[in-house]
Amino acid sequence: MNKLIPLITLLALSGILIGLGLQIPAIWQPASMISAIGLALSLKYFPSLSGYQYTAWILVAVVAGMIYPTAFTKWGDFDLRNKWLMLVVIQLVMFGMGIQMSLKDFSGLASTGKGVAIGLFCHFSVMPLMGFALTRIFHFDPEIAAGIILIGSCSSGLASNVMVYLAKANMVLSVVVTAMATMAAPFLTPLLMHWLAGTLIEVKFLNMMMEIIKIVIVPISAALLADYLKTAPVAQIKKMIGIAIVSLLVLICLPFGLWNLLASSLGTSPLLASLEIFFFLLAAFVLGVGYHFLHQQFQQLDKWLPYASMAGIIYFTTVTTASGHDNLMKVGWLLFFCSVLHNGAGYFFGYWLGRLFGLDKNSSRTIAFEVGLQNGGMASGLAGSMGKLGTVGLPAAVFSPWMNISGSILANYWRKQSFKEAALAEREPK
Repeated sequence: MNKLIPLITLLALSGILIGLGLQIPAIWQPASMISAIGLALSLKYFPSLSGYQYTAWILVAVVAGMIYPTAFTKWGDFDLRNKWLMLVVIQLVMFGMGIQMSLKDFSGLASTGKGVAIGLFCHFSVMPLMGFALTRIFHFDPEIAAGIILIGSCSSGLASNVMVYLAKANMVLSVVVTAMATMAAPFLTPLLMHWLAGTLIEVKFLNMMMEIIKIVIVPISAALLADYLKTAPVAQIKKMIGIAIVSLLVLICLPFGLWNLLASSLGTSPLLASLEIFFFLLAAFVLGVGYHFLHQQFQQLDKWLPYASMAGIIYFTTVTTASGHDNLMKVGWLLFFCSVLHNGAGYFFGYWLGRLFGLDKNSSRTIAFEVGLQNGGMASGLAGSMGKLGTVGLPAAVFSPWMNISGSILANYWRKQSFKEAALAEREPK
């Protein structure tokens, strides 16, 4: 099997060339899909490239969305871009990522305070401003330009933690910066979007803040609750179960008239929006407690959930690419070029500003990853909630694959450097 898949991939690549040469879409289109899938499957047989498998599957999603756009926007009468479907998928993605976090991660704040402050400052200044600068240099349509600023204004994702781990950099600092950036995102992301993209699209600060709470804070809160219950005293677990049961009963009442009653009484007042967030937090309680009991029955669940998150991101990438097919045909290569510039600026300024503010090399490398790697899932989720997945969400679909590729390359390079530095340190006289 390990030889068959690469062989099929090579044959499919030949099919692409023949199909393009003869201008027969019925040959080169399926051949493109087979070669992309074959490449993703083949990488596991090459140890030096196995770390790029996830990125390869993202590329499969892009190829699928570009070649068969109509197949990934609607299935019959069902719209794959449905707002509620998008919300549920992105919440599951964030929950899967949140399961990799722990309440203990926040305990590192005391020992990494300076680095965290530098990381947050660099992340929420360099990337939004770089995104804004790119929209001024390259004249994209307003909604696509807003999407570039949006992904620059989002928090760092857990991909940064993976890259820091691979690079043998400061893992504690990375986890704390990611956690704090995530907590700050509901306030800073809408604020930055209002300042930098307010002339491009309508930015409703409160609405965006509420959406980020739904997309990020609610599922991560559920994951942290599940983490707390792993070591909580029995009395506390019983209390949480009681709260979860009451929460579930309240949520069950919503579709049977409670929500309509509240909506008719409160209209479109901010109080109704606050109640909506409250109900989402109740759902987080139910999910956190429910997951705790599931985890007791299936111990491997924590290991498998990140794969479900990856599947969700692949779904988002496919649907976003399909929705923005026409726009990608016009500006796809320019967007990719911008992703390289944006991502590279994050690494460059993150590292050198860290050094300028007195951080050591390992901590500065950590800041580089925290600044350069954005939460593409969050950007896609926000674009989906706006109903602008094919425009505002398009930069996230293009930027995310490149961030994974560049992050892996840089992490492996710095990993080798750290080994060399450690070897030199051992040779130095004491």
